[in-house]
Amino acid sequence: MSPARTLLRGQHLPLIVTAMILIALFGATAVSYSGFFSARVMVGLFADNAFLGIAAIGMTLVIFSGGIDLSIGAVIGFTSIFTATLISGSGFPPAVAWTLALLAGAALGGGMGTLIHVFRLPPFLITLAGMFLARGAGFWLNTESVGISHPRYEALANFELAVGDAVRVPVAALLFASVVAAGYVIAHHTRFGRTLLAIGGSEQSALLMGLPVGAAKIAVYTLNGACAALAGIVATLYTGSGNPSMGIGLELDAIAVVVIGGTLLSGGRGHVVGTLLGVLIFGTIQAAILFDGRLSSWWMRIVVGALLLAFILLQRLLVRGAVRSRN
Repeated sequence: MSPARTLLRGQHLPLIVTAMILIALFGATAVSYSGFFSARVMVGLFADNAFLGIAAIGMTLVIFSGGIDLSIGAVIGFTSIFTATLISGSGFPPAVAWTLALLAGAALGGGMGTLIHVFRLPPFLITLAGMFLARGAGFWLNTESVGISHPRYEALANFELAVGDAVRVPVAALLFASVVAAGYVIAHHTRFGRTLLAIGGSEQSALLMGLPVGAAKIAVYTLNGACAALAGIVATLYTGSGNPSMGIGLELDAIAVVVIGGTLLSGGRGHVVGTLLGVLIFGTIQAAILFDGRLSSWWMRIVVGALLLAFILLQRLLVRGAVRSRN
């Protein structure tokens, strides 16, 4: 069998399909709308979807291990209002507020991971409880949006990296790109990432191989909680405020882009680059609707839903093909 055919029939097929969909979707939109194919729009795809993308990278690692986390949208909302309250209400320096927010997100994630591993509880139910806890804590802090007014905060929010004469990359896009790079290294070039994939493939086999299953599961939920908290901080930089309602339903968007990116929902197979492509597909659909001006935002949900269903079916076919090959 040729290397190309092996690649197409192997684990990289979902990633290749995702890349082809993105190219086709972006190309069709660029042909349909004048000015869409520009550096400004491409940078906007990263900036406008930065907090979704950061949360999705953390979710990718969790799904690698065969888990799920429904709390990330609520953690984003809690982090945003927590940060805004500390800075605007209590006079905390931004760096201190961000550190406390990251620690809170990591602590919640670590606590959920510990319960999931030690008591063998379903991740769905534990993270659902975490979602209610984080959302309730956010509304307990404040029921309304809180603007953030601080010179250092505003300076960072308005910072843009000049690339050439016409392109300026905002801090949200830079942070998103940094998290993607870090996630890629962790997932595909460290023992921790390989352990997560082994756990998702078969936790029993991972235990028999002597892998630190418990420590890895707790660590990945801790890291995911920190990613969700970072996404909340980036959201405040993007909007200039904190809101306890922020991130409602975002956990479902994150799961959708991870699956569209080719990661197997049951764990054990996937790629961080695929998640990046899934986020860009999500953003391209959203940008196309804005450029058109006549389409409802619900069309984005319809298209994403169709792509999600198609990728779930593709994953099922690949799993069946792999089973037949082993037999």
